[in-house]
Amino acid sequence: MAKKEQTPSLPDGQAPGKGKLKLIIIIALAFLLAVGASVGGTWFFLHKNAKPEEAEAKAAEHAEPTKKQAVYEILAPSFVVNFNQNGRQRYLQVAVALMGRDQAQMDALREQMPLVRNQLVMLFSSQNFDTLVTPVGKEMLRQQATSSLQELAKKATGQLTVEQVLFTNFVLQ
Repeated sequence: MAKKEQTPSLPDGQAPGKGKLKLIIIIALAFLLAVGASVGGTWFFLHKNAKPEEAEAKAAEHAEPTKKQAVYEILAPSFVVNFNQNGRQRYLQVAVALMGRDQAQMDALREQMPLVRNQLVMLFSSQNFDTLVTPVGKEMLRQQATSSLQELAKKATGQLTVEQVLFTNFVLQ
């Protein structure tokens, strides 16, 4: 007796595996619908209590305050400092500009210019010539000059007058 192979009876000519594909697609769509509903619900409940005025106030708080236009004070004449390196005379010539945001404060600092120049001369002359040759050394000197003058300006005017010290000319010889 020969056994007959039984073929599964599929309705209307469907290929095997089509039923599983439909099931996977339905499950994926249901999952995406559930994720979308949870995200939408969370957003709705978190933002439903916020009033438009409060939202504008929060936006205004987080908005970056507008900075005043920069005011520059150029210190003339340039600073010249000498170094003794390995028995040779070396020189540093540096032109300095101070950057601030308030003209009245910069005018008040201008009255203290002998103190400012003295502070910078002492700072420049205390440096090591070999470190000033590198870009990192120059940047470190600029940052030291900035912090030094900020302290001096804070004592003299009571406010943080100098935002940055800028080197407009830097010559090592």
